[in-house]
Amino acid sequence: MGFLSGRVTCMRFRVSGRPPRTFGTEFLDQLAANAIGKQRVASSDGSQAGWIAGDHILDTSFDLAKNVINDGLHVAMRVDEQKMPSDLLRAYYQVELKALTATNPRGHPSAKQKRQAREYARDRLEQEAKDGRYLRRKAIPVLWDAPSNELLVGSTSVTALDRLVTLFHHTFERKFELLGAGRQAFALAELSNLQRYVDDAKPTPFTPGGNVGAVAWMPDETNRDFLGNEFLLWLWFTLENETDTIKLSDDSEVTLMISRTMQLECPRGQTGRESISSDGPTKLPEAHRAIQAGKLPRKMGLTLVRHESQYELTLQAETLAISGAKLPAPEADDGHARFEERVTQTRHLLESLDLLYAAFIQRRLGDAWAKEMAKMKKWLRLEPGN
Repeated sequence: MGFLSGRVTCMRFRVSGRPPRTFGTEFLDQLAANAIGKQRVASSDGSQAGWIAGDHILDTSFDLAKNVINDGLHVAMRVDEQKMPSDLLRAYYQVELKALTATNPRGHPSAKQKRQAREYARDRLEQEAKDGRYLRRKAIPVLWDAPSNELLVGSTSVTALDRLVTLFHHTFERKFELLGAGRQAFALAELSNLQRYVDDAKPTPFTPGGNVGAVAWMPDETNRDFLGNEFLLWLWFTLENETDTIKLSDDSEVTLMISRTMQLECPRGQTGRESISSDGPTKLPEAHRAIQAGKLPRKMGLTLVRHESQYELTLQAETLAISGAKLPAPEADDGHARFEERVTQTRHLLESLDLLYAAFIQRRLGDAWAKEMAKMKKWLRLEPGN
């Protein structure tokens, strides 16, 4: 389930309070008390959210051996929603309306009859729904990593995250905040006492006439997540013009390739969005023309290698969320050992991305950025293929 098999998709959040030393039985008791089905009152829309243990969609048997893996608490939030089939609702409406207008002189329904038909159709569906036939269950994997005190959530849905905020706080009396590009930049700057440089940061005008007062997808003027867009553009420039291997602050190296997919958008909200799918999307002329027109990357497919481990993923610029990440195949034969190896691989991938982003932020906030920006502007003036 989730982070223990298949490709990994997740957003990262910092959990409030001190990191747990260990995940003991008290955590399992809290999960069990808030398992799916334990709610006395459902949400106003009839949906419910609660925890499951992960073996299957109905599993609520929490166990240390199963749910605590390599200093991480691995569970899932299950959301149950009534999804009334709209085509059946329309059919019932037509049936009820036909019955109500059967004795009308001209057969034309009145406004009152239309209203009654809608009510009868809705009542009929709601009666049928009581046996659960229209209930949809969805499980969203969650990994609470004790060493980093991060919550990894296997979904990018705003609705799902809103439900998780409420459930997590009700269960553990803790909150969490998104570790997006802006938040990560502040954390990195704090290590060098450079927070004011992040505060003062403005979107870089890479193209002539490209001054951007506000970024269309970030209406909050205090938001610094646009640094994630500039990070992806910097990666593109570096890989195409300088090197595909970047030295990191821990003296390791990461080798990168842009692959599979890219999404670009105009930060002024004027020329729309462009999605490119290709083995080498940045090699296509239309990709270069898009950034010459002032568009910025919002998503980018990457293949990266660090410490002889290779990963494939799509990275979202503003949230730094990863999707479809392919991890190296575990070498362990034992099931639990394989799960522990998967958690270690996930941590290694996130660490690699953090170090890579830190390499960019060090340049972005330092004196070298003016020189770097001049080189990037010159690159953007070149014709595709030159």
